[in-house]
Amino acid sequence: MGKIIAGKTSDIPPGEMIKVSIDGRDILVANIDGGYCATDDSCTHSGSSLSDGKLDGCTITCGWHGAEFDCKTGKLVKFPAKIRDLTSYNVVVESDNVFVEM
Repeated sequence: MGKIIAGKTSDIPPGEMIKVSIDGRDILVANIDGGYCATDDSCTHSGSSLSDGKLDGCTITCGWHGAEFDCKTGKLVKFPAKIRDLTSYNVVVESDNVFVEM
């Protein structure tokens, strides 16, 4: 599929995250200290939008039930039950454009 533009670097300041829809899939793009990362936006526990949750460092906390994921890798960090990790995507910045590689 290639690279899909997610936005401008100014759209995602450090410590912030946004949700973008790419080919019908909701993707969360986060800026961690000037580095960009992307994962699926839907929590694997309940399907809620992770971009509505909280970002602390590189940990995304789901706003519904508190599942915590590493937004750089998509790996589950903390939750009482075992749930699937998120799919993570490579992010490329060219000039001031942020692209997600699908």
